[in-house]
Formats: sequence, C-alpha cells, structure tokens
Amino acid sequence: MAKKLIKFQFVVFFFIFTIVSFGSAQPKYPETISTVQIAYSNEIQACQNYLAYAQRAKSENYPNLSYLFTSFAASEAIHAQNFKQILLDLGIKAKEAPDLKLKISGTRINLKEALEFEMLDIDQRYPQLIEKAKPENYLPGLRHLNYSWEAEKQHRELILKMQSGTGIFFGILAKKIEETSFQYFVCQTCGSTTVELPNQACHICKSPVSAYQEVSRLK
Repeated sequence: MAKKLIKFQFVVFFFIFTIVSFGSAQPKYPETISTVQIAYSNEIQACQNYLAYAQRAKSENYPNLSYLFTSFAASEAIHAQNFKQILLDLGIKAKEAPDLKLKISGTRINLKEALEFEMLDIDQRYPQLIEKAKPENYLPGLRHLNYSWEAEKQHRELILKMQSGTGIFFGILAKKIEETSFQYFVCQTCGSTTVELPNQACHICKSPVSAYQEVSRLK
C-alpha cells in the first residue's frame, strides 16, 4: 500500500512539474518574436492609414492618387500576413493592433505624411528590427523583415516622384497625375510594388512573375 502511495505521489509530482515547466518555458526565438510582432502591428497600421488616404483621395476626385494609396495598402497587407504567419509558425498568436482613430487630412498632406512614414520605416524602424533579430538567425523572420524593408524603399521612390507636388504646385502635379494612365502590381510573396511587371522574376524575393497581381482600384 505504501509503495502504491509513493508511486501515486511521484506521478502527481511529475505531472505538476511537467505542466509548470512547459508553462514557464521561454520561446526559442524571443527577439525574433518581439521584432516580428512590432513589424506586424506597424504594417496593420500602415495598411489602415493607406486605405483611409485612398478613400479621401477618391472623395477629392484624385482617382490615380487613390490608386497609389490602395496599392501601398495591398503591399502592407502582404507584409502583415507574412509576419502573422511567422508568429504562428513559432507557436505565437499575433497580437492584433488596437483600433486606431485615424487622423486623415487632405490628400496633399496625406501624401507628405506617407513619405515621412516610409522614410521612418526605411531609415530607422526596419534597420533596428533587423539588427535586433539577427543574433537569433531565424531565417524566415529575417527574410521577410528584409523583404518588407525593400518594398518600403519602392514605396518611397514612387512617392518621391510626386514629392514636389506636396507644396504650392500640388494642384498642377495632381492634374498631371490624374491625366496619366498606369497600373500597379504587387507581389503576393513579398509585397513588392511596381508599375511594370519584371521580365522574369520579382526584384526582391525572386518569385516568378506569376506571383504578381494587379491592384484593383477602389469602387
């Protein structure tokens, strides 16, 4: 009887020890998880901002500028989706970004703020996140952080073509943009954004051209 009691106590102790041990176990890639979660939240916010900018531009009768913002939103959505999947692969549920009360200005100001946001991503946010995640060398995380960084650079270049229009000549530039016909394509693997399909493969992730989808305009 005593032996059975001792055996029972051992089993109970082992069971409790196992639960406590696994419950308190630290994730294998804590810095990667932290950086990817930050990147995910930032991309969700960016996507929401750009969709709001697109709606405002459309309401102000700037359909092509609305299309630009819609394309950026599509790209940021791909980034967010990739980061969410990385977290799931690491056994972590992504923390959804809080609903933000967006402050939307006129399209001229929105274009200027979009450029500032992209510059912050390019010059500060992504370099810092990549450096923080590097020591753990979790390749899927580093790969998509770099993909997103490169796509943000494309956004910057597209905005810079319109930068001079954020001042007193915005009306003239906007008129010129609205008179021009163009299309935007976004790579569904990395979020690469372009007005012309590459000849063979995505410039960023090297996926085949078939990975690109044409962005639809707001209806």
